[in-house]
Amino acid sequence: ARFARFWREKKECARAKTADLKLVVLDADDLATVSAHLQDAVTRVGDMAYLPQEKRFAMLLNRFDWTTAGQPEPMRKRAGFHFERVLAARMRGIDLAKRDAVLNLLAVEFQEGEAPSGAVTLHFSGDGAIRLEVECLEGALADLGPQWPAHQCPKHNEDE
Repeated sequence: ARFARFWREKKECARAKTADLKLVVLDADDLATVSAHLQDAVTRVGDMAYLPQEKRFAMLLNRFDWTTAGQPEPMRKRAGFHFERVLAARMRGIDLAKRDAVLNLLAVEFQEGEAPSGAVTLHFSGDGAIRLEVECLEGALADLGPQWPAHQCPKHNEDE
């Protein structure tokens, strides 16, 4: 019975598959669009990496597919998100030793410095944050694989 249920859910997911995202970030408007698609994405601490020699920050996430929010069974998708030309990365409220800890991404913002440089901040629930000092905005978000049922749509208090 469990095997039959698995295949039935797999077929239903395949029928309802939404288009994969592939978005480039080159300015603040692009980043705002990507931030909206990444709201309520979840990641593990171990699925993030800052590569200083390559000036790159990359992460894997399970993003909530907001295009399915009104459907009876909303979906999540595996995605990759990265920035190039990263000069430094700083974290607040995130313990790198807890590689399996799950983080909920709330928003991604850009604060311009001396153009075109600035800082990208990834805001997580629980007051966690990652701040990337960048030469300029250059990044991408891409869906990488299958989708699966999210079981519920994320909810937020109006006061937050």
